[in-house]
Parts: sequence; C-alpha cells; structure tokens
Amino acid sequence: MLEGLGSPASPRAAASTSVVGSSGPAACPPPSPSAQRCPESPVPRRGGMRASVPQKLAETLSSQYGLIVFVAGLLLLLAWAVHAAGVGKSDLLCFLTALMLLQLLWMLWYVGRSSAHRRLFRLKDTHAGAGWLRGSITLFAVITIILGCLKIGYFIGFSECLSATEGVFPVMHAVHTLLQVYFLWGHAKDIIQSFKTLERFGVIHSVFTNLLLWANGVLNESKHQLNEHKERLITLGFGNITTVLDDHTPQCNCTPPTLCTAISHGIYYLYPFNIEYQILASTMLYVLWKNIGRKVDSHQHQKMQFKSDGVTVGAVLGLTALAATIAVVVVYLIHIGRSKTKSEAALIMFYLYAITLLMLMGAAGLAGIRIYRIEEKSLDESKNPARKLDSDLLVGTASGSWLISWGSILAILCAEDHPRYTWYNLPYSILVMVEKYIQNLFIIESIHREPEKLSEDIRTLRVVTVCNGKPVASSCLKSGGVAGDVAPRGRDMPPAAKGNVCMREGCGKEEEKQEESSWGGSPSPVRLPRFLQGNAKRKVLRNIAAFLFLCNISLWIPPAFGCRPEYDNGLEEIVFGFEPWIIVVNLAMPFSIFYRMHAAASLFEVYCNI
Repeated sequence: MLEGLGSPASPRAAASTSVVGSSGPAACPPPSPSAQRCPESPVPRRGGMRASVPQKLAETLSSQYGLIVFVAGLLLLLAWAVHAAGVGKSDLLCFLTALMLLQLLWMLWYVGRSSAHRRLFRLKDTHAGAGWLRGSITLFAVITIILGCLKIGYFIGFSECLSATEGVFPVMHAVHTLLQVYFLWGHAKDIIQSFKTLERFGVIHSVFTNLLLWANGVLNESKHQLNEHKERLITLGFGNITTVLDDHTPQCNCTPPTLCTAISHGIYYLYPFNIEYQILASTMLYVLWKNIGRKVDSHQHQKMQFKSDGVTVGAVLGLTALAATIAVVVVYLIHIGRSKTKSEAALIMFYLYAITLLMLMGAAGLAGIRIYRIEEKSLDESKNPARKLDSDLLVGTASGSWLISWGSILAILCAEDHPRYTWYNLPYSILVMVEKYIQNLFIIESIHREPEKLSEDIRTLRVVTVCNGKPVASSCLKSGGVAGDVAPRGRDMPPAAKGNVCMREGCGKEEEKQEESSWGGSPSPVRLPRFLQGNAKRKVLRNIAAFLFLCNISLWIPPAFGCRPEYDNGLEEIVFGFEPWIIVVNLAMPFSIFYRMHAAASLFEVYCNI
C-alpha cells in the first residue's frame, strides 16, 4: 500500500495497490481512484512520525552520553600515562569500577525483567550473536578471569604500597566479566521493543565501558612493550635516543620475589586475550544497541554449518603457516636485543617469513575474488547491523597498519643510512597494505552474497507480480516447468489476489539488458570452468577461507606477544623522531592487532556459509 493514501476501498483494490507499491515498475494497472480518497489518511502517517521522533532523539542523546563518558575516561587514562599532577592510578581505577558497577546494575535489571516476561514472544536478530562468536568471547573471558586472579595475587604481594582500589578493581572486573558473558549468551540476539529509551542508555553505557576497559588494557600492555623496546635500543646502536623507562612498579618489596616476578610477566602475556575480549564484547553490545526498536523482515538467516570435509589443502597450508609463525616468534624474542648482529638477523628472518606469508594470502584472496567475478550471483543488500559493523570494522581497523606501513616506506625513502635489514622492510610494508586491501574485498563480498539455496530459487522464479484483469501471455513464462510451478500457487491465492501471474524475467528483453549492463557483463552469461562447478567450487572457496583464517591467526600472534619490528627496526625513530613515531605505533598497533582477529572471525563465518 502506498504510504499516506489510507486504506483502499475494497479488498480487490487492496491487493492491487499493495503489489504495485512493492513491485516497482511492473505492467500492472494503477490503484483505483477510490483508494486515493480517504479522509483518515493523514492520521497514521503523522502518528508514525510522532512515534519515530522521540526514538531518534533517544538514539542521539544516548550516543552523545556514551561519547561523553568515553572522552572523560580517555582523559583520565592520558593523565595517568603522562604522570599528570593530582591524577593517580587509583583515580582511574575508581572511575572504571564505578562504570562497571553501573553496567552490572543495568544488566541485572534487564535479565530480571526478561525472566519475569519470559513467556512473551520476543523478536530476535538471527544474524547477531552467532554461536561461534559467543564461544570465542567465552574463551577470552575465561583467560580474562585468570588475568584478574593474577592481578589479585600481584596486589597481595605488593599490598604494603598499593591502594585498596588495585585490589577491588580485579575483583569487580571478574564479576563484571562473568555476568556480561551470561548476558551476551542469553540476550545478544534480542530486538528490544519496550523501555526503548532506557535500554538505549543502558546498552550504550555498556558499549563505552568495555571500550574504556579495552583502552586501559591497551595502555598497560603498550607501556610494558615500550619499556622492553627502550632496553633493546642500545643493542642496535641507537644510543642517541633517550631510554628513560616509564615505570609504574610499586616502590616496595614483594614476597616471595620469584613468585611476584612470574606473576608480573604472566599478566602481560595474558593482556592480548583480555584486549580481544573487551573489544569483542563492545561490538556485540553495539549491535544490540542498533537493534533497539528495529523492524525485522521476514527473511530468516540460514543456520551456519561447520563442515571439515574437503579442506585438507587449505588446513594443511594454514597449519604449516601457524607452526612457522610460532617458531619465528620464539626465535625472534630470543635473539632480539642480545646483540646487534643477532637483532639484525632476527629482523631479516621475520621480514622474509612475513613477505612469503603475505604473498600467499594475497594470491589466495585474488583467486577467491576471481571465482566470484566469473560467477553470476546477486548480492544480499538487506539491512543488517551486524554485517554492516563487520564491514566497517574491517576497513576501519586496517587503516592502523596502513598508517604504520606508509610511515615505514617514507622512512626508508628519506633516510640517509640504510642498514641491510631495512630493504626487507620495504616490500613487507607494501605487501601489508596490498594484502589487507585484497582480503577486505574478498570478505566483504563473501558476507554479502546470498546463500546458495536462495540463489537457485531466484534463478528459477525471479519476482512474481500479481496483475489484475489481463490474461497471461505464454511468453511471460520462462518454461513449461515454471508455468506448472506457478499455476497451483495462483489457485491457492485469496479471491482478492486472484488474477494473472506474469514473470518479470522473460516479459521483455529490456530488463535483461539493463541488468547485464549494470554489472558490466556481456549478453551471454559467463560460466565457471568445469573443475569449479557445483561442489568443486565450494571446496575451493572453503580451502581459501580456511587458509586465510589460519593465516590471520598466525599474523595476530607476533604483535600480540611482543614481536614488533616497527619498534625494533629503529630507522623510523631516527627519521620521524623517537616520541612521534612511538605515538604513531602505540595508536595504530591496537587496531592492527584487532584487525587480524576480526578478519579471522569474519573468515570463519564465510567458511561456514559457503
């Protein structure tokens, strides 16, 4: 029904106008004049506008509230990081504890209200909160709780000179983690339709609370990495760079000292998992916030099925890359900083390994894109907050490593002296940008492609338009088989809709030409080669997805666990200056690390949907 025209005068007119409004330019008669004259038509339209304005206002207000909280938290983090006068770690932890406590109260209220109304039908977003996603966040949450236990042990060891907030914070964080994982398991798919204004503020508060916890983890981990980097600079011959350590170690003794040292090192090795947990929780909560008050369509998302058959090649190559990564990281961490010769050898080894892996990943991504290009298949352009967030995060977080790569390229081109290992950095930096560009194209097209079964149905029967009052031409039907399929459906239609059924595909050549020209294709459809048709094509795409998934896990490991040639190269710090380059790396590196884990998660979804 056309918006704002009110109700049709008769059931037959209702059927006619509803189809015209939804079908677009089809050969059907216009709605009857009686359907256009209804004195009551302005009332529902104005009412709908009045209902949407407060919700839009609530969305704007809640997002601004979240940004205010986030900016305040970032300023506290910055003040603590630069040792601002009057701002200590206890002030920062008090603020974060208060945010977590407020989120806990909201989650308890939401869970309690949902339990009280559990018999009511609730709308669900089938794309959000996939099982593998909840499983991943549970794994990271378990490691985060272990990290909290280590922090409690660290507080007990240094209890003489630490404030009470450093003991309360890990306890509160562990409770917050447990309840949040329970909340996401049960309610990540919810489409909230009641108390929408209150829920918007509660969910956006949770989003930015997790983002601040993520920023706190990134800052602590970056300080640790920076201190280790400064200690290694002398071995590479950069003695003119200031190496004053930014140390926050308590000014008292810990008993027993061996246990305290082990706990301190263990904390920093677990930080990467805590960082991934916080950012993953914030993305799931953001999708929940976007779904508040959303109207869902009737199209249901197909259940993802994990199948391991036929992916031997991709799995073997990916596991080989993973094993090589672990070996390279171990050798790199052992040799870097020992001597100048060993440090240069470690850097050359890492660059050769990364160049080889990035070239293989780029070739695999190009092969997948090529298969998509020669296969005619429509894209799913339906509204989907989870899928849109995935695409935006892939492009947004890739910009972090692109920034570092461009900095390295400029440093190599502008430097006066070029140690031997810096020339390996040039192809490495270029390949980092090219590979992510190709991989983003492959992932985004994969998650926007319609499921295989749905596409086959569309090829058989495109769009059926109910036309009133004209006989069906035989040329409008694609084949006798299709006519046989359509005719029974027409007999089952209600009297108001009984008319003739015509196929948009085959009713004229113009639509076909338009469709082909919009895709830039030739009049004759391009077919896949025989060895890529049917099951073989799916197996090739699954092998590509499996290989890229394991490679992204492999490339997540080195920067997450201290293998960062951007720090140890040293050339960029001479060209740009120590502090500017360290600021660039500390800002961009968290996004680069998150990109690899998010790309791996997206590729797992692509694999399951192929």
